Amino acid sequence: MSEYLKYNISFYQNLGKLFYAIAAADKVVKAEELTKLQELIENDLLTSHIVNAESKADAQNAIINTFVWLDNDNEYNAEACYNSFVSFLDENRALFSNEINSVIMKIAGKISSSFSGQNKSELIMLAKLNLELKKQHAD
Repeated sequence: MSEYLKYNISFYQNLGKLFYAIAAADKVVKAEELTKLQELIENDLLTSHIVNAESKADAQNAIINTFVWLDNDNEYNAEACYNSFVSFLDENRALFSNEINSVIMKIAGKISSSFSGQNKSELIMLAKLNLELKKQHAD
């Protein structure tokens, strides 16, 4: 496996952590949130210019498998997953263009509202995420 592929898989796994953190912010992950994530990956992420054609299946699998593993494992809470994503973001700022940041915020927002609208925990996490993603462009 090439370094490029490993790096991309790590990127997508960290997106899976982030999307899990958003879904789990209210301490409960609903089936609708996973279904919505799958739909959003196909409609928003994979149709963008962010993921090259050869990596689409790997990207989708890495995000979904990470999300499902975290949900099934029950060992990691939303805050730990969010913080792990932010650490990855801080170490890899060059990967996070305005375009990917926009897609990330769009997907995160739709996941959080996919079941009974957004609650306070999800709104707080979305606001923190928005600030973290904007840091790159303020530095």
